[in-house]
Amino acid sequence: MSGLFKGLFAASRQAKHDDAELGKGVWRRAHDRFQRGLDRFHQMLEGLEEAGPGPHQSTEQAQADYESMVAVANDLADLLPEVRQLAMAAQAAGPSEGMEIPLGTGGYLNDVHRELSRAGNALAATAETLALVRLGAGAISGVELKAALVHEKVNRARELLNTRKSTGE
Repeated sequence: MSGLFKGLFAASRQAKHDDAELGKGVWRRAHDRFQRGLDRFHQMLEGLEEAGPGPHQSTEQAQADYESMVAVANDLADLLPEVRQLAMAAQAAGPSEGMEIPLGTGGYLNDVHRELSRAGNALAATAETLALVRLGAGAISGVELKAALVHEKVNRARELLNTRKSTGE
């Protein structure tokens, strides 16, 4: 029972830490959406491993596909700390505790939020595409294309924030 309480207290401490760094508004939600998409991708990856070869696939090809998806999963997981940093920087520039996106100078925070939201949505779509692969109704190349879109959206959010920092807006 004490392990349960330790887990609850650790989760409570993490939530307070997240509130302090990310706020309780749009930046926290953008980060959490990304994290949920990443969790879902990993769930689908586990299912792909368990599914084994498809009806028109050799064991070797199934293993190669799985390994390529592990690499994609690792690349996507590497983005999570960056998404957190971006959300923290956005929260510092325009604190949000509710549903409203802070305007910032020139409304650029709206653009940052849009890109972070799109990154989370693209990550969810990537997990969906992997689920289709798992069912034998999709292609590995589709997952890779969707994953590239996730990277593009995170990169764009970073560019928007860095441009504002360097111009002092």
